[in-house]
Amino acid sequence: MKDIKGYNALVTGGTSGMGWEYCRQLAAMGCNVLIVSNQQELLETLPGELNAKYGVRSGGLYMDLARNEAADEVWAWCQRQHIDIDILVNNAGMFFFGELGPETQDKAMAMLGLHAVTPTRLTMLFGEAMKQRRRGYILNMSSMAAKLPTPGITLYAATKAYLKNFSKSMYFEMRPYGVGVTTVLPAAIATPLYKMNPSLMKLGVATGVIHTPQWLVRRGLRGMLRKRHVVKPGLMNYCLPVLIKLLPNWLEMKIWNKSR
Repeated sequence: MKDIKGYNALVTGGTSGMGWEYCRQLAAMGCNVLIVSNQQELLETLPGELNAKYGVRSGGLYMDLARNEAADEVWAWCQRQHIDIDILVNNAGMFFFGELGPETQDKAMAMLGLHAVTPTRLTMLFGEAMKQRRRGYILNMSSMAAKLPTPGITLYAATKAYLKNFSKSMYFEMRPYGVGVTTVLPAAIATPLYKMNPSLMKLGVATGVIHTPQWLVRRGLRGMLRKRHVVKPGLMNYCLPVLIKLLPNWLEMKIWNKSR
């Protein structure tokens, strides 16, 4: 794979789960890492851990990325600090299961910001600078749910589908300028995002149904550096969407009514 030692990487949602693993593996490759997150306490310690362990320059930027203005504020901060970003990882996300309604409205709007508005604007801003330099990598974290429009994850699936389609189109637009745009569609990953019972998560990892963040991130970065347009790791990415599509509507409705 390409040597990216000395590159500047920006990882959103980089203080936990897959985001932190992206930071760790990029630092291990010699990248300087800017961690953007809304977890202020972790931002005060995690960059120092990367610097001490890998000998890179890392820092943290506190930001609520669900706000419409967030991407422009991140861009402006990097401009003031004279930091050119070579690798952009749009990883920040959220998840909730339930029927859309007044009680989930705030969560729904935050999800739209995190999964659609902010990644789009960050891709446009930092991507334009990459185009001018004729090099760079953008990695957008979608989900297998992008192929599974089902009740309960209505907005999650829809926003991840948007990010998948947006990223594929940007892949073609950016390729002539030497910039790679890669979409990662993870299936079940052992992170706190889904609030799964720890014993069930451990069983899933042991049986191979659920994969670790380390496993997923290695494959995501490998695909990114090869400038692949999509990375779909794991057997579940190929089996589950087919099985879901075979469900008749009446059965899907029955399953939804049981889970409400």
